[in-house]
Amino acid sequence: MSCNCARINNRKWDVETNSNIVESIYQTYEDTTGINHIEECNLPQHTEIIRVLKDLIETIFPGYSGRNSFSKVGIKCEIGAIINSCFERLSEQIERSLNYYCTLRQCEGSDCKDRSVDATIKLLECIPKIREVLKKDIHAFMSGDPAASSKDEVISSYPGIKALVIHRIAHELYKDEVPFIPRVMSEHAHHETGIDIHPGATIDSGLFIDHGTGVVVGETAIIGKNCKLYQGVTLGAISFPTDKEGNAIKGQPRHPILEDHVTVYASATILGNINIGHHSVVGGNVWLMDAIPPYTHVSLNKPELHIRTKKK
Repeated sequence: MSCNCARINNRKWDVETNSNIVESIYQTYEDTTGINHIEECNLPQHTEIIRVLKDLIETIFPGYSGRNSFSKVGIKCEIGAIINSCFERLSEQIERSLNYYCTLRQCEGSDCKDRSVDATIKLLECIPKIREVLKKDIHAFMSGDPAASSKDEVISSYPGIKALVIHRIAHELYKDEVPFIPRVMSEHAHHETGIDIHPGATIDSGLFIDHGTGVVVGETAIIGKNCKLYQGVTLGAISFPTDKEGNAIKGQPRHPILEDHVTVYASATILGNINIGHHSVVGGNVWLMDAIPPYTHVSLNKPELHIRTKKK
């Protein structure tokens, strides 16, 4: 192995070096079209959003994180304290996100604080509903994976459930038009699980995501009841319409719709705002851009294999 010591030019860290570097960085901030956020309203705090998210999950799956030990006698008070803390912290972050959004849109007369309180209360009121939907998701995991030994194992360790609980929280905020925060939550789930679900995607109960790595679900995708997705599945878009200036027109449906009881096997790619009929099966590695009717099985022809024996 050669030594790289000769490449060193005997430079020293001193006040002048520090000053030169700071000045060169500062000059890039002078570009007002750049990636700066200076003298603007405070952005939501990424770390605080994730802390609140973890506390919300604690109220949905009490006792599973290991952070708290609950008893039947004291759980109401303990959950009450968590909910109160979540309200205070999340409403502050939502207010920041709304202020940021209003700055971009130059809103006049909007009351971001009242809106943040309302959005936070709505989300907290949805927790019982989220728990009921997740019961069906967990049942789907137990039914779909022969390796699942218990509900406790599924809740504690399966990436698909972690991605779904975060999505179901983020989706409620997305529906209430809370900016910034739902995407922070969904990208946290993506980082933790390898499953990328946009918070705008509409997902009904009983979804089973097996393994999950590489699954991508786009913003306007709709997934019906009791569907199954395997690793590497993409529910994506082909292209998007643009205005006269060439800017993307937001909010147009551009992702697939999976009707109830659809199964999509590993590494299949389904693109565009097309319907996959109920009780259909899309095989592994299929590239699909056309709608299919109910009770349809889509698969590739068996590939031709070339097998040769190595010389000893």
